[in-house]
Amino acid sequence: MRTGTYRFPAMDNIVFGVPFAEALKEEVERTGAHAAFLLASGTLARETDMVEQVRRALGNRLAGVCARIGAHTPRIDVVAAANAARAAGADLIVTLGGGSVTDAAKMVALCLGNGIADPAELDRCRNRVAADGTVTRAEVEPPSVRTVAIPTTLSAGEYSASAGCTDTVRQVKESFAHPLMTPKTVVLDPRASLHTPEWLFLSTGIRAVDHAVEDICSPLCQPISEGASVQALKLLGRGLGRVKHDPLDLEARLDCQIGAWLSMVGSQTGVPKGASHGIGHVLGGTADVPHGYTSCVMLPHVLRFNAAVNAERQALISEALGRPHEAAADLVAALIAGLGLPTRLRDVGVKPEQLDRIAELSMHDRWIHTNPRKIDGPPVIRELLDAAW
Repeated sequence: MRTGTYRFPAMDNIVFGVPFAEALKEEVERTGAHAAFLLASGTLARETDMVEQVRRALGNRLAGVCARIGAHTPRIDVVAAANAARAAGADLIVTLGGGSVTDAAKMVALCLGNGIADPAELDRCRNRVAADGTVTRAEVEPPSVRTVAIPTTLSAGEYSASAGCTDTVRQVKESFAHPLMTPKTVVLDPRASLHTPEWLFLSTGIRAVDHAVEDICSPLCQPISEGASVQALKLLGRGLGRVKHDPLDLEARLDCQIGAWLSMVGSQTGVPKGASHGIGHVLGGTADVPHGYTSCVMLPHVLRFNAAVNAERQALISEALGRPHEAAADLVAALIAGLGLPTRLRDVGVKPEQLDRIAELSMHDRWIHTNPRKIDGPPVIRELLDAAW
């Protein structure tokens, strides 16, 4: 008999289809916040009026703006933002942007709750994973402020309680977590994603596909996450193609946003991921590969590797993507290629001399050790990397 526990995430609301500035104003008023601190994508701040829309909506309740968060959420950027938020007396963090900004807000909240004012101090808050998969979780104080997230991509980190943050000195992306790092409100407005570059929107959509696929494939998949993941694949499978065909199709963009949300139900319930996520974390922090691209280049190969032990689970993926008699790996690969996204490691800037280090570091990611088919050392990771090269 299957057993399990469903834990509701520490979230209040997910608002969808409402203009983001309007929804944000209502949320700030509902919570009684007086000093909202905005973390925004630098591109959005420079090239659009979206930050100005937030200014108009919040008025003197906007305490400050930071638009200097680098890709993969560098420690130095996170701590600088936290120090600015602390100086501004922030009682709410708001995000407007993609996954790096979303993770930065979680990290800022963690820094504020733990008195961190220097990047080196984050060492005491990071989780550690040994090469054998043993996880040592840091004991941290809860964040002292909460977050409202307005995502402009589909990477969907706004639904989880963990954040990836890169130590640029060691070139390693590390994991930090606390239940209250989860944003308390997420605002899904397809209009907010119109300025997102096509490659970024579509590739992070494949990242969401990766969430759903690896949840379905997990030996610890739960009933609620399986149903949500199947629906996520249906929405993303058709929605991404429609956005590719017509970038102004707001209904298709909203389908993708809702699909990304549903793809994270497994993460919220504690369903472990597999090797596509595990290797992807290292590709991001070590080889500077964007989040979405890591899934584009690794997911089909991980599916093929795992098919020997979970073909019946992968059949659910094929059915959700509308072609039940074809291999899931082939369908996912065709979806990626049809969107014009990269499919090889060499196409996303990974160098041959980096492969051995990526393989070794991947063994220190917890998701490698929960992959459906056992991975017992760097040579197996190297085989997957070679297949994707």
